This record gives sequence, structure tokens and C-alpha cells, in this order.
Amino acid sequence: MNILLLGKNGQVGWELQRSLGVLGRLTALGHAEADFTQPQTIAETVRALRPDVIVNAAAHTAVDKAESEPDLARLLNATTPGVLAEEAARLGAWLIHYSTDYVFDGSGSRPWVETDAPAPLSVYGRTKLEGEQLIQQSGARHLILRTSWVYAAR
Repeated sequence: MNILLLGKNGQVGWELQRSLGVLGRLTALGHAEADFTQPQTIAETVRALRPDVIVNAAAHTAVDKAESEPDLARLLNATTPGVLAEEAARLGAWLIHYSTDYVFDGSGSRPWVETDAPAPLSVYGRTKLEGEQLIQQSGARHLILRTSWVYAAR
């Protein structure tokens, strides 16, 4: 299996490198090799590598900073993941995309489930939700993981 991991230098991506490597041929790329501010370059990278599985752990993760950088947050969290999904659909590849519980408003007293209506309160949450929607609309085979607290040694 040919696996492409994007966001290798982030907390999630760093840990994924260790666990994905045993599943097949892993190509792990960070910002220097896969700049999410350049969606067309990302598309070209996917076409060149022809992965069976794309794992996207890249994102604009500075939640507070996203409020003052909404265009950048949208590019990194929505536009480029949407392009990834389009390329995955063309290849017949799976796209595994890491999202966030920030797509919800934080109210309630029970754990969120997939069918709960999203209601993001921040630019970060809105752009991550937009990315999820673009992935869903692409026709790509996909899995979206909404994480909350992430713990790791690094």
C-alpha cells in the first residue's frame, strides 16, 4: 500500500509516522515539501505520488490566531483539503482527514456523535467544517476524524 502523510511535523503527524510506516510504503511530507498555501502544488504532488491512501494531518491549528487570519485559515483548513479530496477521488484513493470538535459549539452535557448538527463559534471551527464539507462533496472515499485533546510525547 502506498500511503501519503501530510503534516508530518505536527503533533498528530509526528505520531502517525511511527504507526503508518508498518502498513506500507510511507511518504511523509511536512510544510517544506507540501505547502498547503499552494493547493495546485499539493494536487501535483498527489498526482505524482499516486497514493492509495492520503492521510491529512496538516492544518492551521492556531485556534486564536485564525481569528486574525481567516483567509489563511480557510486556505489551509478548507480549500486545500478540498483539493486533496478531488485528487483522491480521481485516483480512487482513500482520504483520511483530521478535523476537530471545534465544529460544535461546546454546549451540551454528552459526548458528540456524528449526527449532531455542527455549530462552530470560531474561524477555526468554521474553516475546519468547510473543509469537511468539501471532502464530503468531492465523491472521494473518506474518513473524517474529529479530535479534541491530543496528547503525545512530543
